[in-house]
Amino acid sequence: MFSFEGVIGLGSTVLSTILVLANSAIVANATTATTDSIFLDSYSQSTSVSHLSEVRTTDWAFQALQSLAQRYGCITDSKIYEGNRVLTRYQFAMNLNACLNSISQLIEAGINNLVNQDDLSTLRRLQVEFAPELATFQGQVDNLQVRTDLLETQQFSTTTTLSGEAIFALTGFTGGNKADDSGEPINDNFVFSQRVRLNFDTSFTGEDRFRVRLQARSIPRLDRVTSTAMARLGFEGDTDNEFEISRLEYRFPIGQQARVYIEATGGELSDFADTLNPYFSSSSRGAISRFGRRNPIYRQSFGAGVGIDYEFSDAVSLGVGYVADNAEEPESGISKSPDGAIVQLTLEPIEDAEIGLTYVRSDNNINTGTGSELANDPFDNDSDRISANSYGVEATWRFSRRFNLGGWVGFTQATAEDLSGKPTANIFNYAITLAFLDLGKEGDLAGIIIGQPPKVISNGYGRKFIDEATSWHLEVFYRFQAADNIEITPGLLVITNPEHKHNNDTIFVGTVRTTFSF
Repeated sequence: MFSFEGVIGLGSTVLSTILVLANSAIVANATTATTDSIFLDSYSQSTSVSHLSEVRTTDWAFQALQSLAQRYGCITDSKIYEGNRVLTRYQFAMNLNACLNSISQLIEAGINNLVNQDDLSTLRRLQVEFAPELATFQGQVDNLQVRTDLLETQQFSTTTTLSGEAIFALTGFTGGNKADDSGEPINDNFVFSQRVRLNFDTSFTGEDRFRVRLQARSIPRLDRVTSTAMARLGFEGDTDNEFEISRLEYRFPIGQQARVYIEATGGELSDFADTLNPYFSSSSRGAISRFGRRNPIYRQSFGAGVGIDYEFSDAVSLGVGYVADNAEEPESGISKSPDGAIVQLTLEPIEDAEIGLTYVRSDNNINTGTGSELANDPFDNDSDRISANSYGVEATWRFSRRFNLGGWVGFTQATAEDLSGKPTANIFNYAITLAFLDLGKEGDLAGIIIGQPPKVISNGYGRKFIDEATSWHLEVFYRFQAADNIEITPGLLVITNPEHKHNNDTIFVGTVRTTFSF
């Protein structure tokens, strides 16, 4: 992880600091070798001019002043830059002082230029090197006050950090025939795939975060080989190993209790509310399945959005957010885009136990990619305007240092607004999660997930659009810490009665996910 020091705004405070440093140098009579040594680290390759009576165009001081004059529009004698001239130290100091006065006039005129850290260091060294000569012009800078302490308190500085992770996964799958009634067998196979993410996080105030995430991946969607979304992995996706911007967001606090989220790319409803699945929600460190990461009702939007999370107290918080899938498209925009809105009240009735009460309103966005084909489209592609009201209850309880019990219940009422009679389908899902922390050694995690993926339990569009049986989602994984930045997670996913159909063969998915973080 590394950081970049940002630019420093050049205001009156900075100018005061620059000139005061000259004054300080004069008072200290900073012409000794000891003072010069302060700058040896930055200028070890340049020759000091403090012992010379003349300044030539090849000297570092001349070149430094010329560079500053060009960059900040300093008013100096332009003739000194003509030809291979030689200046006395007094002549050079006159031009250096003129440059400082020029900067002062720009600031008084309201023109704020920028000076970086390297230029500040250069100015400081010039002032020390020519302190005796600058003393001649002391009367011109006496009106500037000693305020060097404000340089640290009022300067503008940004810090950007880089973090990343790489996933390598060996995955196998089997299960007899595909879950689409075609009678076509699943092509039992092993695949080796990968995903790389790079996060650039920038803070402007120390409390906010601007994130740009680059992602390249080549992890197949297993629903395309098993014919059911119930078999999908939690870290899948394919960009042909080409990098793309997968997330662009900015979050900042308002006071001590509120935090605002602005999502330009890659936003989800779960960004604005805690999914209360702390040990399984991560795609790189949590559950191996898509269903096991969170209540599917959170997946009813993905794109650009805005939201706020407000903490009334340590025990009560409220999250509100909105996401539009195609907000950037001129044909759809925000008003016609598939979208979703979330409101969630999160409570902590006792220590180490939390409950979430969630409501999601979505339009043309009930496909969560986790349940049966009917659950993702209960009206058989006949409706182009599906509105949905979803309700969820999520809970997590850490019984002890080594054990956490969690789970959720999700219920969705989907209505076909453009079909006769506006039929409504009811969709239901639930899960129970068990997390065993530090099992084996510190940092290790064992997880068990048992649940029912989204299932259509009733449908006003007709009985044939109701899921006939019940699928069971059975998942177990063990994540062990191979090294400080390396985690290896073998896991097994079993889906009985895929697509909620009695005659479908059980599907088995096994994977070994290795995660490198840096």
